[in-house]
Amino acid sequence: MTIGPANDEASDVPSPPSRPGLRGDIQGLRAIAVLTVVAAHAELGLDGGYVGVDVFFVISGFLISQLLFREVERTGSVSIAGFYARRARRILPAATLVTLVTLAGSVLWTSTVQAYQVVHDAVWATFFAANIHFAAREVDYFALNEPPSPLQHYWSLSVEEQFYLVWPLLLLAALLLLRRRAPGGGLPRVPVGILLGVLTAASLVWSVAHTAADPRAAYFSTTARAWELGLGALLALTAPHLARALTPLLRSALTLGGLAGIGWACVTFGDLTPFPGYAALLPVLGSAAILLGGVEQPDRTPGTTWPSRLLALPPLRAVGDWSYSLYLWHWPVLLLPRLHQHRRLDLSTNLLLVLVAVALAAATYRWVETPMRTGRRLTTRHSTGRSIGLYPAAVVTVGAACLASSAWIHWSIGEYGEHPAVSLTEFGVADESAYRLPSDDRLALVRASVIAAEHDMAVPSDLSPDLLDLRDDVPGVGACEYDRGSRALCRRGATDATHSLVVLGDSHGRMWIPALERIARRADWATYYLVKPKCTPARVVVGEQGTDHPWDDCTDFNSWTLDRIADLHPDLVVVSTSPPLRRAGVFDDDGRQILDTGGIGRALGPGYDALFADLAPLADRTVLVSDVAAGLDDPVECLTTGHPDLGTCLFTPQWRSTYLRRVAVESARRSGVPVVDPRPWVCWQDRCPVVVGSTLTYRDLDHLSATYAAELARPLGLALGLWRLPS
Repeated sequence: MTIGPANDEASDVPSPPSRPGLRGDIQGLRAIAVLTVVAAHAELGLDGGYVGVDVFFVISGFLISQLLFREVERTGSVSIAGFYARRARRILPAATLVTLVTLAGSVLWTSTVQAYQVVHDAVWATFFAANIHFAAREVDYFALNEPPSPLQHYWSLSVEEQFYLVWPLLLLAALLLLRRRAPGGGLPRVPVGILLGVLTAASLVWSVAHTAADPRAAYFSTTARAWELGLGALLALTAPHLARALTPLLRSALTLGGLAGIGWACVTFGDLTPFPGYAALLPVLGSAAILLGGVEQPDRTPGTTWPSRLLALPPLRAVGDWSYSLYLWHWPVLLLPRLHQHRRLDLSTNLLLVLVAVALAAATYRWVETPMRTGRRLTTRHSTGRSIGLYPAAVVTVGAACLASSAWIHWSIGEYGEHPAVSLTEFGVADESAYRLPSDDRLALVRASVIAAEHDMAVPSDLSPDLLDLRDDVPGVGACEYDRGSRALCRRGATDATHSLVVLGDSHGRMWIPALERIARRADWATYYLVKPKCTPARVVVGEQGTDHPWDDCTDFNSWTLDRIADLHPDLVVVSTSPPLRRAGVFDDDGRQILDTGGIGRALGPGYDALFADLAPLADRTVLVSDVAAGLDDPVECLTTGHPDLGTCLFTPQWRSTYLRRVAVESARRSGVPVVDPRPWVCWQDRCPVVVGSTLTYRDLDHLSATYAAELARPLGLALGLWRLPS
């Protein structure tokens, strides 16, 4: 499950502490919600503090629906233009300011590739689609090692705005439909309640199902979160009637019980809690209980019980007033220094940054939020058009900033420079003839690139792929995205082939697709890529990343692939895989999870033996393409931070990957399976450059770029015996 920052509730009305009729307990609840989120992100020991987002959603659904219902009672309808004008005044000024400052901070203090990603994030955030954008990145295996975005917290703002794009329109449509059948004013509470109840229940059911199937995507999903806002809206509709039956003692119990539920979630939930799903019921129902406990009754004023009075204490009300701005500021203030320092910050630094975020929030509330919500130019009867105009103004402002940032980023990485590529005659030394290079051009270029890096040659200006596109330089698999649950069988390569090749492995098998496609077309072979990221084909039980239980889908996939290979009986099976991830490990026969490298190696040996034994009768030939070297520094960050040269990013292979690679190789040799070693195509004498010639070799710590993999078609094809040499 991804833990992302939560969005503060965005009320349509100003909330100064002295405003008559404003519930102080709600402001206090806002304060608790935002402080739990801040504590979680500042690593202050409150791992489940992310539930603050759910508290905000319930408050938002309650307050904004309450305003809508009052408008219906007062006027008999809903002004859609007026509603969005109020939303614009409430949301856009502070959100736009923080977006611009975060964009500038990213350009100045992070790597250029990180800053370029923030440019894209800013565009998605400005159009209230950040949750869709970040959900796509979270479920992308090849983006899992990327650092979080300093704008990632805008996902929840997008969820709210998507909800409020639909909810007022549904309410208006219901009013128009009901009025045709039963003319008259007022709010038709029963039909509206039925509509809300059905939608809320449907969203809750979907949330539970979606969280169980794909928790990363569900976390950001509007449809999986809408029930939380819907429950707040239902409470706004029914609370005046429910409150009549509440005694002061029961109201106190509701408030205390709600606080206890939220607190319990904060201290017991964590990274491994499937969320939202069932787990979100605890903070959501707790928030609803607090809101109900403080609902005004005809003979009582709000907050008369002592728990409600505690929530309405002036310090909590002040933080509640600042909560929207504090939510916006806290995440970039905490994250940008981490990205700049390339390390986690200590407790004292995080506490200092929290104080900075609070100061910025107070200032933003005083000089940005309040004037924009209460100023006469935007709040008069005829100012609706000006308020709605804040939307295009925000888009234009952020768009201009993004264009300027993008231009600066392209210039800063040297795309407009004239640094040459490494070649066999130019590799950064005064006398190239003093160095003996191999006769094989590929091996010679790798050695020349190592020498160039050792002599601190400048990074070539014309890199392939472009540094800014390196993250996305991943081979496509078409309809056979097995990491998304597909069980299709995709035939590629030569269309009329009589010979076939199957690639079996994980993402390290997938990375060879560009080379193997060229080989297959040249040799007139068909290809099938049975590759699933994180899922080794070795006969071991792999752990599911981020959990302490077996990954059943990987086991099922490996059984399915064995059946498909039996059906195809291919001429050649190429096995290419990496070891299980550190946080996943493997399980032994007694169901114990093994996470240490030595234990994983001892389990993998027999697992590879069993795999090669299973494949022996199913294919004419099996070959192991052993794993490539893994580095310690992300080449994207290394080449775009500070003033790098080729030597800055030259690396020595990680010990773990080298050791576990040897386990696979030894098993293949025991089983009589030929081994193709790709290391000489990327390293020389355990020195590995991230640029060979002018091509970026790696897209991250351990995956070859698709561009470089394609360049290795000839040596890989020769090693597999499939490359047809000219006659």
